[in-house]
Amino acid sequence: MPNHQVVSHDEWISRRKNLLQKEKAWSKLQDELTRERMKLPWEEVDKDYVFHAPHGQKSLADLFGGNSQLITYHFMLGPGWEVGCKSCSFIADHFNPSIPHLNARDVSMVAVSRAPIEEIEAFKKRMGWDFEWVSSFNNEFNFDYDVSFTEEQVEAGTGQHNYEESGFPGTEAPGVSVFYKDDENIFHTYSAYSRGLDRFIAAYHYLDIVPDGRNEEGLSAKMSWLKLHDDYQERTQ
Repeated sequence: MPNHQVVSHDEWISRRKNLLQKEKAWSKLQDELTRERMKLPWEEVDKDYVFHAPHGQKSLADLFGGNSQLITYHFMLGPGWEVGCKSCSFIADHFNPSIPHLNARDVSMVAVSRAPIEEIEAFKKRMGWDFEWVSSFNNEFNFDYDVSFTEEQVEAGTGQHNYEESGFPGTEAPGVSVFYKDDENIFHTYSAYSRGLDRFIAAYHYLDIVPDGRNEEGLSAKMSWLKLHDDYQERTQ
């Protein structure tokens, strides 16, 4: 058993109530941040992005389907990569169950990567996912939304990521961008990167309530414990 304090039931209830007050305050702060997020100004999208999909080309407007709101997840899968990013895959494992509920609230969701569509489809098949996933290989979408960088930017440390010149260590980074479409125009309403993506990982929220938590202290890098979901057990051919 871990070396942890054990108390009576009455003291446990008292301590739990004290923590509950902090949890309630955090919930109220989250609600406040959500309201501020909803009030952010928008910027009009002035480029005609065309993506490669499994059955042809799609514009950014096409990705909305019949909805007015669109979430795009910038999945780290660059041209020539054999597998996608483990952290992005961890997040993507949560997409399929959520999408029907998002659709019911006028929201579409799609993943976007710079890898050619054939490479995307191969990795998607391995993972058993069926959410929409398109390629931005022939457009500037990922560069414009600060999740792809040239080799020169990586070497010079000049890539813009998470709203600062961060010197991101690779050519691809994770992120999420949100758009709204009316009858004539598309608007960029929100983007998030880095720890801003934690909210999309339901498994992390489960880990946050168990005694060991995320248990990532002392690791060589955050999330270095992760594997692709079919690698936790030996893959069979």
